[in-house]
Amino acid sequence: MSPDSVTPDSPTPESVRSAAEVNEQIRALWLRTGGSLSAQERVEYEQLVVEWAAAIRSTVIEAA
Repeated sequence: MSPDSVTPDSPTPESVRSAAEVNEQIRALWLRTGGSLSAQERVEYEQLVVEWAAAIRSTVIEAA
């Protein structure tokens, strides 16, 4: 990811959240929008899914 695409909400290596925390934010986004995402909300959702997947991978690697 280029430095230009980093947002204040983007995770940094020092502030990696757990999959559960990110999942809660995804659920809150869907509840807040009533299940219909605007273009901006879709971008937020996609960023959250990428962060969630990274958190899951981290958990799986630790378990191995």
